[in-house]
Amino acid sequence: MKTSERIILALDVSNPSYAIEIVEKFSDKINIFKVGLELFTIAGPSIIDEIHKRKKKVFLDLKFHDIPNTVARAATAVTMLGVFMFNVHISGGFEMMKKCTETVVEICLKENLNRPKILGVTVLTSLTRESLRDELGVQYGLRTHVKHLSNLAMKAGLDGVVASAREAEIVRNHCGKDFIIVTPGIRPSWTPPDDQKRTMTPKEALKQGADYLVLGRSILKQPDPLKAIELISVEILSA
Repeated sequence: MKTSERIILALDVSNPSYAIEIVEKFSDKINIFKVGLELFTIAGPSIIDEIHKRKKKVFLDLKFHDIPNTVARAATAVTMLGVFMFNVHISGGFEMMKKCTETVVEICLKENLNRPKILGVTVLTSLTRESLRDELGVQYGLRTHVKHLSNLAMKAGLDGVVASAREAEIVRNHCGKDFIIVTPGIRPSWTPPDDQKRTMTPKEALKQGADYLVLGRSILKQPDPLKAIELISVEILSA
């Protein structure tokens, strides 16, 4: 896989015009852009259309989590938008994920659409073992819990998961080489820490089994973002 395909640049901004400026500025280096809750809430589906007009792919990061029928209807709408991948919370349950997958396959066959990749969110990178145990009542270890959730997603027919690179190896070993692993919380060694607790460098993440690396602030907040992408690309190649 090319370096330009491995990096997913997060458009974690509130201004749609600025988001498109970012897409255009980095179009030679990046092929996949992540649209999250903030940008999608402000701009709506039009932001996806604008990115597609520039021949780029969209990872729609809305983390659907609701009853099966509601998520299935949302998944239908997202599929019609032509996104490259989108995600749901695995904690929504097996039936929710299965219904989502079956509905997407059905609509793609019916409308002759490209099937988006469907990912399951395991454990947010802002959470720690202590917060899982003390706040959410999860008594398993973090790695065991991520392994269990990934297995559930695979059984439900999802294409892969969103997981911290710290759990990527156990997911890869358990779910096989074709299961997609998208890793947020990627921080090059030369960037400062932030609100994400379970982070890794690009090189470490790839060695652990990650397929795609989500980066945002560690590129966009640098004095020279293009230079930052070059440094990250070199690190990816060295892995």
